[in-house]
Amino acid sequence: MSLKFGREICSNFEISQSREWLVTNGIGGYASGAIAGGLTRRYHGLLVAALKPPVARTLLLTKLDETVQYNTKSYDLYTNSWADGTIAPHGYLNIENFYLAGTTAVWNYAFADGLLEKRIWMQHGANTTYIRYSFLRGTQPLNLSLKALVNYRDYHNKTEGSSLFSVDHLGEQSLKIRACDDAASLYLFATQENQTNNFSWEINNNWYRNLTLAVEKYRGLDEVEDHLNAATGKVTLQPGEAITIVASTENTPQLDSKVSLQEKNNRESKLLNLWYFSNFLAKKPHPRQPKDWVEQLVLAADQFIVDRPLTDNPKGKTIIAGYPWFTDWGRDTMIALPGLTLSTGRYEIAKTILLTFAKHLDQGMLPNMFPDAGSTPEYNTVDATLWYFEAIQLYYAATKDQEFLAKLFPLLAEIIDWHLKGTRYNIHLDDDGLLYAGEEGVQLTWMDAKVGDWVVTPRIGKPIEVNALWYNALVCMMYFAQVLGKSGSKYQELATRARSHFSKFWYEAGGYCYDVIDSPEGNDPSFRPNQIFAVSLPSIEAIESEWSSPLQKSQQKMVVDKVSQILLTSSGLRSLDPNDPDYVGIYGGNQLQRDGSYHQGTTWSWLIGHFIQAHLRVYNNPELARSFIEPMADHLQAGCIGSISEIFDGDAPFTPRGCFAQAWSVAEVLRSWLLVNK
Repeated sequence: MSLKFGREICSNFEISQSREWLVTNGIGGYASGAIAGGLTRRYHGLLVAALKPPVARTLLLTKLDETVQYNTKSYDLYTNSWADGTIAPHGYLNIENFYLAGTTAVWNYAFADGLLEKRIWMQHGANTTYIRYSFLRGTQPLNLSLKALVNYRDYHNKTEGSSLFSVDHLGEQSLKIRACDDAASLYLFATQENQTNNFSWEINNNWYRNLTLAVEKYRGLDEVEDHLNAATGKVTLQPGEAITIVASTENTPQLDSKVSLQEKNNRESKLLNLWYFSNFLAKKPHPRQPKDWVEQLVLAADQFIVDRPLTDNPKGKTIIAGYPWFTDWGRDTMIALPGLTLSTGRYEIAKTILLTFAKHLDQGMLPNMFPDAGSTPEYNTVDATLWYFEAIQLYYAATKDQEFLAKLFPLLAEIIDWHLKGTRYNIHLDDDGLLYAGEEGVQLTWMDAKVGDWVVTPRIGKPIEVNALWYNALVCMMYFAQVLGKSGSKYQELATRARSHFSKFWYEAGGYCYDVIDSPEGNDPSFRPNQIFAVSLPSIEAIESEWSSPLQKSQQKMVVDKVSQILLTSSGLRSLDPNDPDYVGIYGGNQLQRDGSYHQGTTWSWLIGHFIQAHLRVYNNPELARSFIEPMADHLQAGCIGSISEIFDGDAPFTPRGCFAQAWSVAEVLRSWLLVNK
């Protein structure tokens, strides 16, 4: 499958501004935009730098507005949308095609017999973006003009231009731009290879006002913003020549774009080779040849793995939950870790991430999130810690790293003990051996939308997926104890008790599971996807079948069948039955409307992983299960090209929404593809 688009997409403004691209740098920074060349989000930019990796993400270089003079004619290659509704210029009409080369974003612009290629990539481990223009074809010289629009703000905010920046020449081909005395500097360099150095910057330092952002408008946010036109770069290119603009927070970045691009391509080749070897070449018999779209997901998986330096481990790693706006969340990290690292053969990174989060265990809880500002994590989650057990179990299954398991076992035992005696937010083991969690005004499960004081889905009581995870954690501990030669009787007793009372979740009249039992309002019969985890877990292949799903065999089949009939879409599972009076099929509007629909019908792509796992457990038919994953291949050509969105509308055609690239979405599709192909 080729992730390449011709004029039928690129020259259609409505479509090309809805297709986005993303490149990342491995420390939390990124570059992103719409393939039409305009801005649709406040999160778009050519350099969104992580000033305190992986956070403090700051917009520095917004865009380069390109104009070409060729054969006495002028061609604008960029597009801007303005607050008065005007679209000017219409540079998207000059895009011959757009495609991904690995994760490098590539445009070809055609004008008469001229063809100009633009490539955008970032240096791994640095806040440095490369924008390279190559004059591939032509019979005359080409004059290229580049207006550098810059900014200096937190990536969540917007700018109303006031003060001018400090814009200074460091030479004819380089600039230093600084918003104020205590701001990080942006450096712009122009580099040319094997040609006359005729590039020059002309300082402008004036504000472009009233650019409008279509996606922010749809999200009910202020959609008008200003950017500073810092300078205009001009160069004359002969056919076969190229110019690269290097945007960096460093004053001495790698300026050889050929070297930088080769390093990037080599790194991506190694990632693909590692994935292929760890999953196929090392095992016999070999399965079918991997598909192109799955290889693209392997590269997309790498975009979420970033540095989180710790005091005692400067090489600490974590997982960015989603681009463009999430940081690293405990729940998302543990769910995404198997697909992003274990499925790709990156076991050392998995180990590092598991250790990074182990250092932040507190009162038997893993942090829910690390805030953008400040260093104190938030612990408002009941399930992140329980997903930790599953991630460790899958790590051990892949590596047989007994030394690592022995190191973490005391911490895991401590987690169980905290849950037995009770920890934050009324999380405790009830008399029936099931886990109770929640208190007024707090959202603890993955269905965690909250607007002001309104918790949309409070789910106080005993949520089914929490107890499926609790049971899984106990079975994991039984297994870990066995591997380490320790007594697991305590955990076996707790697991037996939980399993014996799990029947309380069965809603006989509906033929499926309650979503929450023993809540202040009683048992909740809302038909939601959370029950699928009671079928997919535990996933330990080495345990006896008696410790598999706590549901009866007939109940497991009924759950899988009903979920597939009511909640399954081409993009994942709906979060609520469409026949429920609270169902919302379209995700959009202001924050109240968006968060009010977030888990009330919106489709979540990450759920496809455990649906596939549950389906395989019930039907043991990989070919049939594979058919549920295949539609995701088509999605790689929509939304963020080459990645998978966070959410989709619950109603057809299941338009992608939310974060345009989500860690657990990519991870679970990649993991489940391997489940049905191995």
